[in-house]
Amino acid sequence: MIPYKNLGGQSNVIAYSTTSDSITVEFRDHSLYLYNYGSAGIDNITQMKALAANGSGLNSFINKIVKKNYAKKIR
Repeated sequence: MIPYKNLGGQSNVIAYSTTSDSITVEFRDHSLYLYNYGSAGIDNITQMKALAANGSGLNSFINKIVKKNYAKKIR
């Protein structure tokens, strides 16, 4: 997992990892969610990867846009 930069200082996201068609996000409560093209759509996954790399806006994007469209809760 790659530590999330959290440039805004208020994100619940602490880490993430990506594959060609997915992103896995770890939250502050240590829950881990897998989002992929099938669950959230290619455009949303592309945006989530960009936000994760930039270290800002990922938690808000998930809460406002992606919501519960995850493929799997890992833990």
